[in-house]
Amino acid sequence: MTFNLIATATAIAGLLLGIGWFVAGGPMLQRWGIAPNPAALLVGRRLGAVYLGIAVMLFFGRAAPPSALRTQVCVALLVALSLLALLGLFELKAGRARRGILVAVVLEALLAAGFAAVLLA
Repeated sequence: MTFNLIATATAIAGLLLGIGWFVAGGPMLQRWGIAPNPAALLVGRRLGAVYLGIAVMLFFGRAAPPSALRTQVCVALLVALSLLALLGLFELKAGRARRGILVAVVLEALLAAGFAAVLLA
């Protein structure tokens, strides 16, 4: 796994998620079994901004040579994506989310594995 590949894949996922939270937060919440309400949609739009920012960072940095900063970006995303996957499983087990969250969990776990592979290479 190369940094360029995982950064590009994560940038695409972040772009799609960011746009999704901006324009279709309600259906995204419903997929997880969460009733859309103004507060949840507000948080979703703000999360969309974070996803878009990460997507831009990774897209423009995808060709960065090995460096301390690139390593720390990989570590940070490995931690964040792993926590998101674990939280998704926790919320599913607790009954606060439906099985639709498993799509996100699988994607987060795969992307986390990609960043781990870059760190171990």
